Amino acid sequence: MNSFKKLAGETAIYGMSSIVGRFINWWLVPYYSFIFLTSEYGVVTNLYSYMAFLLVILTYGMETGFFRFASQKENKERAYSSALISLFSTSIAFLLLVFAFSENIAGWIDYSDHPEYIQWVALIVVIDTLIAIPFAKLRIESKAVKFAILKFISIFVTIFLNIFFLSICPSLLKSNPESWVKLVYSPELGVGYVFISNLIASAISLILLIPEMIVKLRLDRKLLKEMIWYSFPILIVGIGGMVTQNIDKILLPKLLPESQDPMSQLGVYGANFKLAVILNMFIQAFRYAFEPFFFSQVKSEDNKRGYAIIMKYFVLFGLIIFLGICLYIDLVKLIVDSKYHSGLNVVPIILLANLFLGIYYTLSLWYKLTDKTRFGAYFAIVGAGISLILNILFIPQFGYMASAWAMLICFVTMVVLSYIFGQKYFPVKYPLKRIGLYFLTAMIIYFVAIFLNLTPSVWMYFVHTMLITVFLLLAFLLERKEIYRFLK
Repeated sequence: MNSFKKLAGETAIYGMSSIVGRFINWWLVPYYSFIFLTSEYGVVTNLYSYMAFLLVILTYGMETGFFRFASQKENKERAYSSALISLFSTSIAFLLLVFAFSENIAGWIDYSDHPEYIQWVALIVVIDTLIAIPFAKLRIESKAVKFAILKFISIFVTIFLNIFFLSICPSLLKSNPESWVKLVYSPELGVGYVFISNLIASAISLILLIPEMIVKLRLDRKLLKEMIWYSFPILIVGIGGMVTQNIDKILLPKLLPESQDPMSQLGVYGANFKLAVILNMFIQAFRYAFEPFFFSQVKSEDNKRGYAIIMKYFVLFGLIIFLGICLYIDLVKLIVDSKYHSGLNVVPIILLANLFLGIYYTLSLWYKLTDKTRFGAYFAIVGAGISLILNILFIPQFGYMASAWAMLICFVTMVVLSYIFGQKYFPVKYPLKRIGLYFLTAMIIYFVAIFLNLTPSVWMYFVHTMLITVFLLLAFLLERKEIYRFLK
């Protein structure tokens, strides 16, 4: 039980930076929605999807590999140094390549008028790659407070610069066209300031992490080779994950006809996709704590029982968040401009998809702990294949609704596969009946609310609150013994 309390404590600290960061990004969505046209926000959604892919490729699973090998004290310094050297070498090579061919790349992805976007994106990705291992080092050393402070600094710099460039500068320039603002601001850049703000914040993070990077650099080729072999399946997993989560935002502009204004549709989809970020925040905070925690507890006698308990509560809290957003969607939608409301019907689907993604992440520990990471690659390939096929086949006819359903189908399939193979190689007695009961109850409550179809009013909110209360009471009655034991 002390181990679980440690997990909860670290989740709270790591989660603060992750949750606040994602919460601020959530508020950037309505901020952008009132500033940018839907097609302009589509540019932000599109390029950040490319960035997600590039970050996975450039880190090539080394973060997880570092956790695995640095958990052995005799390897910690050598693993850290070797990982730094490896990522630095590949990142600089990538950056030089992009700058040499930025205009060609801009043409390939339909940004011929803005090759500078490509250079900024490359710089952001390279810097974020370089700081990935130092941040991982803070996590494995349980320096959660320092980790959180550095994340907070980056977060607040990002939000300040967005407001400065997109609101303060235009206002100052309008009141005084000849002011000093002209030295740092050009109205023509528009959406580009989103990327500039990110780039500056990432650069500041890199500077602040320099003390963590000042170590005796020594490349242990043998150890690095082992880390890369261990991490390579994680790279495949990462690429597969990016396909399942972001390929839709890359394919939508390519597969939708110009008559349907694809960048505008992408903007609407991207904004509503972000409304599911509360569940993403919970998943991200949980992962920051549980991955290093489980590696350190791998030899614990009751670890399997712990995994089962954690899975149950993960699903329970995820369903509470799902119901909270879906049953109060009429309030949630007010945070974005009305021109984005046409895409609200994807929110429940995306929420469920992200819940299953979180379940998959939790299940995936079996192949990491048993060094059978190749199974993660297999599942990722299957998921990526499903996502690609469904998106390519159905986007032209159904638009972004096809993308939302493809994501849900993909993650459900990956959960089923991971569970089946996990029970063979690392059997855990998950409380499937209890988890199934929670799922069934949550879905019944959701469809009851849909069936009632009450108009927004005090009465509707009262009824929806009562429905959620029923779910909470059920959970409390079934879990009260474990809750009391945990609080002792």
